[in-house]
Amino acid sequence: MESHSTAKSQPKEPFPTVATSANGLASQKTTRMNGLARRQFLPAALALGLGGALGSLDRVFGAGGPVRVRLGTLAPRGSSYYKHLQAMGEQWRQAPGGGVLLTIYPDGTMGSEADMVRRMRLGQLQAGMLTAVGLAEIEPAVTGLQNLPLMFRSLEEVDYIGEKLQPMLEKRLEEKGFVVLFWGDTGWVRFFSKQPVIRPDDLRKSKLFVWAGSAADVDIYRSVGLNPVPLETVDILPNLQTGLISAVPLPPSIALAGQVDGAAPHMLDLPWAPLVGATVITKKTWDAIPLEGRDALRKAATETGKLMKADGRRESVESVEAMRKRGLRVHAVPPDVEAEWRREVEAAYPKIRGVIVPGDMFDEVVKQLKAYRAARQGDKK
Repeated sequence: MESHSTAKSQPKEPFPTVATSANGLASQKTTRMNGLARRQFLPAALALGLGGALGSLDRVFGAGGPVRVRLGTLAPRGSSYYKHLQAMGEQWRQAPGGGVLLTIYPDGTMGSEADMVRRMRLGQLQAGMLTAVGLAEIEPAVTGLQNLPLMFRSLEEVDYIGEKLQPMLEKRLEEKGFVVLFWGDTGWVRFFSKQPVIRPDDLRKSKLFVWAGSAADVDIYRSVGLNPVPLETVDILPNLQTGLISAVPLPPSIALAGQVDGAAPHMLDLPWAPLVGATVITKKTWDAIPLEGRDALRKAATETGKLMKADGRRESVESVEAMRKRGLRVHAVPPDVEAEWRREVEAAYPKIRGVIVPGDMFDEVVKQLKAYRAARQGDKK
């Protein structure tokens, strides 16, 4: 890691991990909280001070050496997501044309996803593994893959919509200066709560975590009678413990890693929405990589995305069983209760369309799902 001098009162720069070799991957300490990503909050002065060093072209595109790519992510160090990025980094190092040296900043050490996008635009980072929340900072239409509660009835539908719409989204992202390396998801998001949440009215009585940064999201939640509390991901566990929030939508694998079930021991077995994301690299950085190496990088990234998605979905299922063994209560959803949830959510779709999800993207998702379901029904006849 490159060293930078700082004032004594300032926190140290977050430790990255450089993917160099299978047996020599660095494993340096970073601030963590019970497995949930916890970032070190850097003062603005330090962030600005590092800007020139991290973003300078002579460091990123060093003369005669490999291209250097710094990647930020909320994924915890040691998670399967992190390990897959390390493996991809090793493959990138050996790519033709001098290779690429991938440095991974896990645990949210580069800030929130909005912070990471800003850092990529400034040249302080060159890549990020982001959820739809972060990707929407670049291209709002990405929200159509994630921010549509109860729109998808199966992971097969999630895959189908991805296949249909991701090429269009990749084009839009590239027009805004970002190249998609791979897409992925972690399976379904479910509600974890301090008290049982079975029906919509139970959720209305809760203090619900929502991702900070979108006033429109907060307004819509309030308009349907919910009590949203906007926070960053790193703030979930301590605020469950203090009672500032009492319910949180999370994939089970993330809840398990963060020991969220200790503070919120109830889970509603309702597939609320997929948590979708992508790993992106700035087009400026991608274009600086020698042409002869790009195919190898693409191949390694595509394979990483497939492995990451398969592991994420598998871990989501396994995590529920692991949490059951330590006391999690999983609440089944009878058909009449599911119908109640769908009525409530579908009544809110007009508020979501054009505000959280752009109208054209919302309409395209609905159209494609209707076509998919009609084709499936035809196959069954």
